[in-house]
Amino acid sequence: MWAKINFIRQGLFVPPFLPGKRLHSQILSHSNSLSHRHFHKHLADTEKNKMKYVLVTGGVVSGLGKGVTASSIGVVLKACGLRVTSIKIDPYLNTDAGTMSPFEHGEVFVLDDGGEVDLDLGNYERFLDVRLTRDNNITTGKIYQSVLEKERKGDYLGKTVQVVPHITDAIKDWIESVSAIPVDGKEGPADVCVIELGGTVGDIESMPFIEALRQLYFSTGPDNFCLIHVSLVPVLGVVGEQKTKPTQHSVRELRALGLTPHFLACRSAQPLLENTKQKLSQFCHVPAANILNIHDVPNIWHVPLLLRNQNAHEAILKQLALLCVARPPNLEEWTTRAETFDNLTNSVKIAMVGKYVGLTDSYLSVVKALLHASIACSLKPSIEWIAASDLEDESAESAPEAHTKAWETLRNSACVLVPGGFGDRGVKGMILAAKYARENKVPYLGICLGMQISVIEISRSIVGWKEANSTEFDEQTSNPVVIFMPEGSRTHMGNTMRLGSRRTLLQSSDCITAKLYHNPEYVDERHRHRYEVNPEVVGDLEKTGLKFVGKDESGQRMEILELPSHPFYVGVQFHPEYKSRPGKPSALFLGLILAATGQLEAYIKTHQNGSI
Repeated sequence: MWAKINFIRQGLFVPPFLPGKRLHSQILSHSNSLSHRHFHKHLADTEKNKMKYVLVTGGVVSGLGKGVTASSIGVVLKACGLRVTSIKIDPYLNTDAGTMSPFEHGEVFVLDDGGEVDLDLGNYERFLDVRLTRDNNITTGKIYQSVLEKERKGDYLGKTVQVVPHITDAIKDWIESVSAIPVDGKEGPADVCVIELGGTVGDIESMPFIEALRQLYFSTGPDNFCLIHVSLVPVLGVVGEQKTKPTQHSVRELRALGLTPHFLACRSAQPLLENTKQKLSQFCHVPAANILNIHDVPNIWHVPLLLRNQNAHEAILKQLALLCVARPPNLEEWTTRAETFDNLTNSVKIAMVGKYVGLTDSYLSVVKALLHASIACSLKPSIEWIAASDLEDESAESAPEAHTKAWETLRNSACVLVPGGFGDRGVKGMILAAKYARENKVPYLGICLGMQISVIEISRSIVGWKEANSTEFDEQTSNPVVIFMPEGSRTHMGNTMRLGSRRTLLQSSDCITAKLYHNPEYVDERHRHRYEVNPEVVGDLEKTGLKFVGKDESGQRMEILELPSHPFYVGVQFHPEYKSRPGKPSALFLGLILAATGQLEAYIKTHQNGSI
């Protein structure tokens, strides 16, 4: 012991970090000459090597905005100088989100590695500017599949495979391994992993995850785990009082399952009253300073600022013993963005002609990409939702009012966007929208199915192939201009498409797309499709003036089409919306908004002059 103390006095030995204040003070008292800077540097380095977990759960009702809350917490921690990664847990039995209807679950977000995941991972990528992997989305289906595969291989030979410990151990192992994977382009693991548990506390399907997270909390220690419970504080119309009872019951349920929240993130229409905070603190056993209020705001970019203004970062860093390694949050960019959007007065009307317009979350990434592009042009996006089927001739008889309104909306819009989709419902209406945009020189962007619609429309209207179609909609068509990909599967639907980041080679620098991307040789964008343009008809299509200005590396897959005679008529097989970021809008979405507002030509000239 005395040898160690002598080493301490010489500055040659630094004991391993122990959180106990008493031991800390004893070590310092044994060495008057110990360098405080050296000791605290070691303390910080040791703490940063430990993975810190921030768990975000939800109570009372679903749809409270856990994803935005988790993303915003990540933004604030990142602004404090920490590296952040994210994990989303979805308790459903599906292996991934790929086979679920957009009406039921919102959009399917696609990652670079081809993972089809929950839309909240899109929020994480946009807010944190990271690139996640398919393993950052954990589902019950994935966990059970991995455990059953091990069981079949004999890894548990002689054991009775059970939820506890085998499923819960698999969940913990998955979290610990995935949280160590860097997602920000740097080497080494992140400092903090924000975990969002989908669903509502008390759901039967969430129970194995709750138990696994309870065990994770116990094994990592209190300084490495922070639980934030998102709850609703409603106001009843008759009484007009902020009600805390739903949150009390939700916290009681959580505590009964072995998890005690360190923070409450309370969703409400108006800011929480002080007496509401005190009541929540008293009955939920959470310090009043740790009760965060995420009330309604003009746009979601205010949420990180709300957390910062309530000093949430200090409280979370204190809980995770990271105060000594963090800096005050720098959120100037977020503040500017939020305030800029609030102060915008002019807007641009965008006709969104789709199949799933009844649920806007079905096109969440498209909406965000339009928002990013519009703000870059100092405009607010005014998205006019048009159900594609309402444009069809048949709807003139069955629903004449909807038909008239749909066409009136289309004609009054500054540009037209046809996003991706599957199935033949609404395809006739999409073809009519593409034809209207082409003939009337209205800026048009077709994404995935939207590009295929363009090919079908031009084949029918200009080439003269009246029966031209996609084999997705008519397998017996005499003019299959869009065909099933040769490597696709007709027996399995999940994870059988052309997915993830793929390279597109630009065929010419003298096209709008190349100029918008600033003239690279190629672009890497994310895909999600199982049908493609028939390479055998490309020659006939290009005789009409249509140009395929982007192809894959084989030269057989058509990735980008343009009409040079049109101000802006672009179709892409990939989904550029998945990589759009606040402050870094997708080139093609930016081009659409620029064209819709008459700024495209000036933008391209300015870029060519080297001013951008």
